[in-house]
Amino acid sequence: MKTNNLKEEVENLQYELSIVLEAMLLLAGVEKNKLEKAVEAYIDCIDEVCQKTQKEGAEEVLEVVEYLKNHHKDLFQ
Repeated sequence: MKTNNLKEEVENLQYELSIVLEAMLLLAGVEKNKLEKAVEAYIDCIDEVCQKTQKEGAEEVLEVVEYLKNHHKDLFQ
């Protein structure tokens, strides 16, 4: 039973994180109709961008958003 609770907690956290990611991208200027593509682009480039930066935490996440703005301009308003 404890395993099911842990699995459910992980699923809930994944859901919440996906919502936060979408909200962040919308606030950054991603067009709503391109949100799914922007999420995919974010996930695809996060490792590459993070390997090239010295930033950590929130600054690291913002670095990925800046990368998207520079390399995927079509996603933004």
